Amino acid sequence: MWQEILQNVRSYDSPQRNVIAASCALGGGVLLVYWLLSRRRMKTLELGDGWWGSGERSPRDKEDEGIRSFQVKTSENEIQDLYQRLDQTRYTPPLEGAAFNYGFNSNYLQRVVSYWRNQFDWQKQVKILNQYPHYKTTIEGIEIHFIHVKPSHIPKEEAARPLLMVHGWPGSFYEFYKIIPLLTDPAGHGLSGEDVVFEIICPSIPGYGFSEAPHKQGFNSLAAARIFHKLMQRLGFQEYYLQGGDWGSLITTNMAQMLPKSVKGLHLNMVFQTNTGLSGLVGLTRDLLLGGYVPWLVGLTREDSRRLFPYFKKHMYSHLRESGYLHIQATKPDTAGCGLNNSPVGLAAYILEKFSTWTDKAFLNMDNGGLERKYFLDELLTNVMIYWVTSSIVSSMRFYKENFSRNLNTAPDARLGVYVPTGVAAFPNEITHVPRSWAKKKFKNIVTYSYMPRGGHFAAFEEPALLAQDIRQFVRKVEHL
Repeated sequence: MWQEILQNVRSYDSPQRNVIAASCALGGGVLLVYWLLSRRRMKTLELGDGWWGSGERSPRDKEDEGIRSFQVKTSENEIQDLYQRLDQTRYTPPLEGAAFNYGFNSNYLQRVVSYWRNQFDWQKQVKILNQYPHYKTTIEGIEIHFIHVKPSHIPKEEAARPLLMVHGWPGSFYEFYKIIPLLTDPAGHGLSGEDVVFEIICPSIPGYGFSEAPHKQGFNSLAAARIFHKLMQRLGFQEYYLQGGDWGSLITTNMAQMLPKSVKGLHLNMVFQTNTGLSGLVGLTRDLLLGGYVPWLVGLTREDSRRLFPYFKKHMYSHLRESGYLHIQATKPDTAGCGLNNSPVGLAAYILEKFSTWTDKAFLNMDNGGLERKYFLDELLTNVMIYWVTSSIVSSMRFYKENFSRNLNTAPDARLGVYVPTGVAAFPNEITHVPRSWAKKKFKNIVTYSYMPRGGHFAAFEEPALLAQDIRQFVRKVEHL
């Protein structure tokens, strides 16, 4: 056959042969470019498998894939034990005028503990926690806890979009309780348009809250990402959206790198920025040197410059001051954690100090850490209680060691881009600001990038309406609504 084709081509005159040759070259070039791009985009993280249960995995044991209903419960013994520990607390007087600059101010801490002991109603908060359906299922040898909230009303010709929302440290699934009704019932909460309604799945990261802690070393964000994909598949979802901040941001990013065909869109309110190799470091240094003076020259906006450079020029010390916990948890989490696991007041001070400074750095200079400016004590203490009653502070801290024991700049996920549609909500008081020009080096398909008007690290907890609005706007763009 090829000989006949070749003979036919030879029968053509020179101009005709030149046209055919050019067409073949052009077509071949197009195919080559398409193949190279497809090959690049098809690179994904290996899904793999794991076993985090106690003891060795038996090849004869088949994992129970059932979904079991679960309810948060408490007892009088649990409450009385808490009260006894609160009553025996010893306090160290704060330095005069120190506010929160040395950590949690012990004068204000006494007020929090007094409220906790005499006014906070844990049984009432348990009922609030149980207002949404809770479930557990066993994946890779450990019990995974999650809440699953379906909308009560779906407009005609519409379908609820599955959305997996993943928390971070020192938060929990409870962070999403204020945003869930805004996403599952927007019309019922005064939000315009019913074209985007969600079905929400909020799991607890293994080792956090009511999800069982891994019994083996090595459980990092990749393992969590794989388990959450298995969870969504077990629930019957083939395609779904993802949302995360803090560790939830890294976990959902890994999920998008593992199974991009299953991820319709990825929305983040914190971006993990990794600069692989010397070229990444050189680029970052260049941006920092020039961005404060000529931001447009390095792809930064005026807003990027405003958010970045007061910090880099004047407040590099604050980065060291606020990252002490990270060094402890990334090296010897069990040592620090054993004290927190035995003292509810120590646990509260350790956790709530982050809800102060990570919400707004200026709160350092307030005697009460500004905590009650943004949150109610009932909300803050409910999150603390989730850690306390489950004894999960140590296992949650270990997640840092498991992730930082590998080089985040050279890990397999750091070398891969993210090609699924991505939305970024950049809150002004986030721990670090990542401009769009930096984010797009990893996230190749940024559909929306929003400079949020206010808010910090715990976006869903602090500014649920703003975050819900941005998520819905992102999905509309993805689906061209």
